[in-house]
Amino acid sequence: MSEHFRPGGFKLLPPVVKNLLIINGIFFLATFSLGKAYDVNLVKYLGLHYIASENFEPYQFVTYMFMHGDLAHIFFNMFALWMFGNVLENVWGPKRFLTYYVITGIGAAITHLIVTYFRIQAVEADMSPEQISTVYNEGAGVLSRGMNYTHELMGTLNRLINTPTVGASGAVFGILLAFGMMFPNSLIYLYFAIPIKAKYFVIIYGALELYMGISATPGDNIAHFAHLGGMIFGFFLIKYWQKR
Repeated sequence: MSEHFRPGGFKLLPPVVKNLLIINGIFFLATFSLGKAYDVNLVKYLGLHYIASENFEPYQFVTYMFMHGDLAHIFFNMFALWMFGNVLENVWGPKRFLTYYVITGIGAAITHLIVTYFRIQAVEADMSPEQISTVYNEGAGVLSRGMNYTHELMGTLNRLINTPTVGASGAVFGILLAFGMMFPNSLIYLYFAIPIKAKYFVIIYGALELYMGISATPGDNIAHFAHLGGMIFGFFLIKYWQKR
């Protein structure tokens, strides 16, 4: 595998991966410290909201990637970023790796919002105009007080519109896909014990995300289609680079 690496040798912690780890860590600490000390809800401002939400801002397509919900969330994302990202950055170089990371992260956000749009349309089809208007006009305030509508469809619609999405998972899944394409026969050890080739790991993981996304219940707070979106955008970006 060594012949694939760029001049300068293999770096265990290349610059882009290192800085992404640092930035994510800073955002994570700021989220909880500012929330406790000053009651500032960074997730509200930096998490990705649905476009029709009163809290949506265009910059959230980028900032949501640096926000995480809890310690386990950020740990597993950052571990995967380091585990697979350091290899890719050593192969591609910092500029191409950062480009790939950002594009797959934004692609994951776009995919998530498209899927959310169709879910919203399905929910609204069984609601009255008055109920829909109430959710759009008052729903964000209701959730900010830690409450939601008791009416099932109104509650579901409110979550879809006003619950922010956070995490680097979309970009991380893009990195996983790239690793599987670049090094398909490399062994990945599940739970540090069970060996599986990278190409099969990616296929199985992608199929599981698709299944879980289709079968997800309204209360599922995992953006499965965002994960798939990162993989899809990553696949086409790599194919585009290969053609060039």
